[in-house]
Amino acid sequence: MRFSLPLALLSIPVLLLPGCFAGTPETDTASSGGRIRVAMLQPPRSGLSPLSDDAFKLSRWSTAETLVTLDADSNALPGLATGWTRTSELSWEFTVRTGVSFHDGSALTPAAVAAALNRATTASPKPRILDGVVLTAEARQDAVVVTTAEPDPLVPQRLSSPQLAILAESAYTADGRVNPVGTGTGPFRLVAVNGTTTATLDRFDGYWGERARADGIDVSFVPDGTARAAAIRSGEAHVAEAVPVSQAALLDPATITEVPMPRTNTLYLNTRSGPFTDARLRAAVREAVDADEIVRGVYEGRADAAEGLLGPALPWAAAGRAPITDPTPAADAGGTAITLATFSDRAELPEVASVVQQRLEDAGFTVTQVVREYAHIEQDALAGKFDVFILSRATVLDSGDPVAYLRSDFTCDGSFNLSGLCDPAVDELVRTAAGTEAGDARRAAVLAAEAAVLRTDAAIPMLHERVVQGDATSVADSAKDPRERQLITSATHLR
Repeated sequence: MRFSLPLALLSIPVLLLPGCFAGTPETDTASSGGRIRVAMLQPPRSGLSPLSDDAFKLSRWSTAETLVTLDADSNALPGLATGWTRTSELSWEFTVRTGVSFHDGSALTPAAVAAALNRATTASPKPRILDGVVLTAEARQDAVVVTTAEPDPLVPQRLSSPQLAILAESAYTADGRVNPVGTGTGPFRLVAVNGTTTATLDRFDGYWGERARADGIDVSFVPDGTARAAAIRSGEAHVAEAVPVSQAALLDPATITEVPMPRTNTLYLNTRSGPFTDARLRAAVREAVDADEIVRGVYEGRADAAEGLLGPALPWAAAGRAPITDPTPAADAGGTAITLATFSDRAELPEVASVVQQRLEDAGFTVTQVVREYAHIEQDALAGKFDVFILSRATVLDSGDPVAYLRSDFTCDGSFNLSGLCDPAVDELVRTAAGTEAGDARRAAVLAAEAAVLRTDAAIPMLHERVVQGDATSVADSAKDPRERQLITSATHLR
C-alpha cells in the first residue's frame, strides 16, 4: 500500500508583528527607486564573513564583488578583473580594474586583491571553493598573478565564487575575522547588521559601474517560509527568497517566479559508523524511497524526480548520463534502528522526512526522526551523529562547475562530506574531472565521477528543486538566479 501525503495548504493567516521586517512602507519613494525590503531565508551563520556560506548573502545584495563573474552558461566574464591570461600550467595573470573604490574610501589595487585572496587561502575553516586547492596570489604592477600547486583549468570560474569576494584591507582583523560592513565594492554599501535579525544597505554613489536605481536595501531574516510568503501578500516585503511550494498556490501568480535550479534534495547515508557501513542496507534505502511520491505530494509537482546528483539545470548531465549497471543488491532491513535527520529552514524538508520515514519503516527499518534549525544541526551532521541526513544542496553553487561539489561532499578529504564516504575510485575520478579542460571532456569526466558516487549508495538523490521567488508587483528587475548569486542588482527598483 502506497503512502500518500495529504496536500495540505497552510491557509492559517500569519500575523506579522510590527518591527519584524526592516523598513516601513512610508519610507518608500518610488520616484527615486525606493528602498527594497527583502525577506531572506536564513540568518547569517558566520557574521556575514565572505569566507563562509554567508558570502552568498553579500553577493545577492550586490555589496561584495569578485574578480570574475559568470554568465548563464557558466562562462567566465570580467568583474573586478578586466581580463586574464594563462601564463603557464600553474599560473594565471588577472588585470585589476582601475578607478574602483572600496566602500571605506580606499582604492582597489593589485596588492589589495592579492591580500584578500591570500586571506581566503589561509582561513580556517577554508572556504569550500578552495577544498583540495593550494593557491597563492601575488601583486605585479597592474595585475595579480594567481598560482596553483597543480594545474587547474577552472581558475577563472573558481575566482567567481562569492567566497572569494575582494574586500578592503580594513575588513580583515588580526584574529582572522572578517567584517564586511563598509568594505565591499558593489553598488550597495552594507552599513549595519543587527545580529541575525536585519541588515541595512545604502546605495553607494561612488560605484565604478552602473549606479543603483534603488536608494537601498532593508533586509529581514525570516526562516519561517509561511511568514515570507505572507510578507509578499501583505506588502511587508518587496522580495522574498524561497517561497515554500505549499504557499506558492496562495499567492497572486503575478508575484511568483519558478526557476529550475541546480539544487538536489539528497539522502546522505552515514558510511563511517552505524548500520550503513553495510552497502546492502544502503541499497535497501535506495529501493525504498519513492521520489515521484515526494515530488507529487510534498512539492506539488514543482520539482523534478532525480536521475542523478545533477539535475535539469545542467541539461548536459541528463543527455550524457548512462544507467548504473550492477547495483548493489538490497539486504532485509530486519528492524534495523536508524536516526533520520533534517532541518526546518526549508519548509518542505520536514515533510520530506516524514514521507521518507514512512517508506523506510515500510521496508523494515525502525526510524527515529530529528528536525532542528540548520544552525543547530549542521555540526552534528558533519560529525556523523545521524544515520541518514536529508539535505537540499546546491550542486554548482561555487564555481558554476560541479567538481567542487563532488570534491567537498564525496571525497576522503572533502570538508562537507556528510556521508563520510572515502572511496579510492571516487577520489580518483573526481581528481580526473578536476584536471580536465572545460568542455565536453570535462563533462564526461564529471558524469563518470557522479556514477561512481551513485554506485556506493552513500548519497541517494531524490529530486531537483525549483526556486520559487516572491516579488511584489511594485518591484522591477530583481534577479531570478538559479545559482542564487544575484537577487538585488543595480537595476532593481520600485515602480
